[in-house]
Amino acid sequence: MQATMTVNETHNPALRSWVSAANIAGCDFPIQNLPFAVFRRQGSHEAFRGGVAIGDQILDLAAAAQTGVFTGDAGTAVQAGVQAGVQAGAQDKLNALMALGPQVWHALRLALSRALREGATEQAALQTCLVPQAQAEYDVPARIGDYTDFYTSVYHATNIGKQFRPDNPLLPNYKWVPIGYHGRASSIGVSGQAFHRPVGQTMAPGASEPSFGPCKRMDIELELGIFIGGGNALGDPLHMTEAEDHVFGICLLNDWSARDIQGWEYQPLGPFLSKNFATTISPWVVTLEALAPYRVPFMRPAEDPQPMAYLDSDANRQQGAFDIQLEVGIHTPKMREASQTAATVCRTSYRHAYWTVAQMVTHHTVNGCNLQAGDLLGSGTLSGPTLDQAGALIELTQGGKNPLQFANGEQRVYLEDGDAVVLRGWCEKPGATRIGFGECVGTVLPAKAR
Repeated sequence: MQATMTVNETHNPALRSWVSAANIAGCDFPIQNLPFAVFRRQGSHEAFRGGVAIGDQILDLAAAAQTGVFTGDAGTAVQAGVQAGVQAGAQDKLNALMALGPQVWHALRLALSRALREGATEQAALQTCLVPQAQAEYDVPARIGDYTDFYTSVYHATNIGKQFRPDNPLLPNYKWVPIGYHGRASSIGVSGQAFHRPVGQTMAPGASEPSFGPCKRMDIELELGIFIGGGNALGDPLHMTEAEDHVFGICLLNDWSARDIQGWEYQPLGPFLSKNFATTISPWVVTLEALAPYRVPFMRPAEDPQPMAYLDSDANRQQGAFDIQLEVGIHTPKMREASQTAATVCRTSYRHAYWTVAQMVTHHTVNGCNLQAGDLLGSGTLSGPTLDQAGALIELTQGGKNPLQFANGEQRVYLEDGDAVVLRGWCEKPGATRIGFGECVGTVLPAKAR
């Protein structure tokens, strides 16, 4: 069985780190997590390089490589690169590390776990390789060559469909094929991204011709991002049993959506200007191996079509889904002025997705499409079975009919200028250590004057 699917010594809840903050209950980044990002010291002119989160610190992989404490495949992960003398983990993007494959990822995770445990002899060498997260700034983790956004929540598809096709909300292909579209990689930004409200054409109800101007229905989409590790050759599709060997890890993703622009433009070819102005992802990429304790069976209602043979496997049925808890908060300017926290508007779980990570990767390549290290797949909006688990404002407000009411007296149908959206993700259950994804924050600025 794949190492990324099995629980091993790195997941032991009894493990403690010599980085004391990693041992605090509720910490997003205990020693059982060890996610990756690219960072540098805030305000500096340092080069971005790879790092691993541990408690409230970052283990600088460029500095760690110089200590010589990592050998074998783990040493390969921090020292081998696509260019002679360039360390994979020390580069300004994680593509080279992502391309090394599951055997090397596992070796690095194991070596990091052992080196960061209480009593490890490596502490003396690695202590000086730590950078406080509070003093760091981040960049997009990989050089993203291509970005594909899927549509894997049947609840989201049904909720949206009901607003436009009450008698037939789901299109006939939805339960047979993982739906996706090609997105825009150049406008993907890391948490902290602020972007101007998009402008474009819209068609008001009852109007005889479209108008042009700023989007009036600015929305969010709660998603996860799946980073591809080693790619596949053009013409060589990936089988379900090997698909996850080509996945490096998962991050949080907000697929911002201009709903009024989308409604006018999306037929017949799908989203364009309604989506390509910004996508925000969290800086930390949690590996599939870290998520092993939180795998759950992939389940379909018995009355639904079961996956076709190329989208089915024993491993996928037994533990192809992940119970990742997800939360959306909206932080308005008034809340910030009053030093109030963001208002939570949605809580749900990735376990409700209709298609799994392995199915998305397999379907993407079944026609011979070649994925590459650093490519990003979006899960699509991850709405759950009830409306309070809906991952988009268009669902939560039922198309604007029921505004969200906040404790400070404000309300929202769609986002207003200055609103920040905060996505959070974590996994927890009895008998396993809680691990987190950090935050994914983005802010809507006023439209630029033309």
